[in-house]
Amino acid sequence: MAEPTLYLFDGFNLLHAGEFRSPEELRDLLASWVASKGARGVLVFDGHGPDERHGQLEVRWAEDADTLIERLAAERRGGEQVAVVSSDEAVRGTSGAQVRKLSSQTFLAELVTPVHADRMRGDLRDKLDAATLAALERLRRGQ
Repeated sequence: MAEPTLYLFDGFNLLHAGEFRSPEELRDLLASWVASKGARGVLVFDGHGPDERHGQLEVRWAEDADTLIERLAAERRGGEQVAVVSSDEAVRGTSGAQVRKLSSQTFLAELVTPVHADRMRGDLRDKLDAATLAALERLRRGQ
């Protein structure tokens, strides 16, 4: 099966499985993760709140998150690779055979936090040889 292009996340399920401090902390991590994968995601929470978009991650609130995840999986599985991330057996069971299914614990164990470090330092010292660095240091010290 090809890599999923759309991830459907069970919000409160993941929140509690990962012991995140807030929905916003989970949202930010998932937004970075889907962007680093070149994928899209929909993070669905039970209840009421503002629907938002954070890069390639949509945040949706629904009366019943499970029902919305199941509906989105059914609608989208024919046209793209879909993955459902939930520990709820009913959600994973009804999402369809074409959908990749991951429990929240499995997903979190495989989750690698994206690193946004710039590996190219802008420091001139990285570009000079040792003799030149030593000469510059002597000049700096007035020697």
